[in-house]
Amino acid sequence: MENLIPVFDLNICIRLIASVLLGFAIGLEREMANKYAGLRTNLLVCVGACVFTILSIYAFPMVSVTGDEYGTRDTARVAAQIVTGIGFIGGGTVLRHGATVFGLTTAATLWAVASIGMACGAGMFGVAIATTILCIIVLVAIGFWERHILSSGIKNMTRIRISLNCENKKADEIYDFLLKNYPKLKEISKTKNTEDELLTKVHAVVDINSANPIVETNDVFKGIEGIKTISIREYNEILGK
Repeated sequence: MENLIPVFDLNICIRLIASVLLGFAIGLEREMANKYAGLRTNLLVCVGACVFTILSIYAFPMVSVTGDEYGTRDTARVAAQIVTGIGFIGGGTVLRHGATVFGLTTAATLWAVASIGMACGAGMFGVAIATTILCIIVLVAIGFWERHILSSGIKNMTRIRISLNCENKKADEIYDFLLKNYPKLKEISKTKNTEDELLTKVHAVVDINSANPIVETNDVFKGIEGIKTISIREYNEILGK
């Protein structure tokens, strides 16, 4: 019984609080960026990694690799599993549709957050704070740089689905307009409207490099004569991703 850790240990409480605050800092950025792994996910990963690290260090004082009560022990045996175990959560955030992969940054963020939690659990607050600051810089500053300086990159492309109901006599003209003005056209079709024989449906899936693709696309088509209804949605949203 003399080897038991006190119920309230100020040192351990400080480590747990630090993991909550640092996990909250990165999770807040992810939440503001509207990512699936947001505030609660990052906070819980950080706290969980911290707790596992604390357990790895303090929870098994009588266990040794030699079988001797006072022999040497491996304090990393539990914490080491965090590095690989976090891949289970990270892998669940990675989604793929065709050649496009979503969620890699989110998965990498969770991996980094786990390392911050481990640093807190080990009492290495300097490393934990420095890593948190660097992660936020990468997510915010470099993310801004990618979106605005490298604006022509493929990662800045947004895939949208355009659905138009237009007058039959204007259908060919609108169809040709899509072919000529959208070089990143991925799919296009033209069919008769079964509900109104005077209208033709035109559907297209296009990649657009724009900060506001839906607004800009709507502005393009709302001024074209013969279009009766316009529906524009992000293609990934349609797929539930």
